[in-house]
Amino acid sequence: MMSGAPEKLLKQGYQARREDRLTAAKAHFAEAIDLCRQADDRAMLARALTGRGQIESDLHETSAALSDYEDAVAIYRTLDDPLVLAHTVRHVGDILRRQGKLELAAPCYSEALALYRANEQTPPLDLANAIRGYALLSADSGERANARLLWNEARDLYAAVEVPEGVAESERQIARLTD
Repeated sequence: MMSGAPEKLLKQGYQARREDRLTAAKAHFAEAIDLCRQADDRAMLARALTGRGQIESDLHETSAALSDYEDAVAIYRTLDDPLVLAHTVRHVGDILRRQGKLELAAPCYSEALALYRANEQTPPLDLANAIRGYALLSADSGERANARLLWNEARDLYAAVEVPEGVAESERQIARLTD
């Protein structure tokens, strides 16, 4: 294997995704996964799995997306990168929530939020996105008061990082939960 090939394939995969060439993106990530497995490069393998998981999610192949993200989580648990672990666990929670598997999604959000809140390097947008997912889960679970609290926190974080779409969604959700 030539050095740097998986990294190049990941870049090509993300570029293809930006260009909405999802089949090509999936092929790039799949090739990167194969190369990383051959080289036993676990960190790069986890990155390639999350990339393909994103594509599978874009293609509404939720079972395949969930499998890739769960495989990546298993690898990230063996590495020392809590923020990447939190981000990946949050995506598992998002997929499970969208599948209606609320009881399975809840621990994912709890873990992601705990990891994010324990790390002073956490980007506010990552924290806001995790809180958003947990707020949606809380509302879907009938926990309206908790959902409102979470949406308020998400709104403030989205405002702090100047993401008006996040602020607007938060305000809509707060209004809906206040009725």
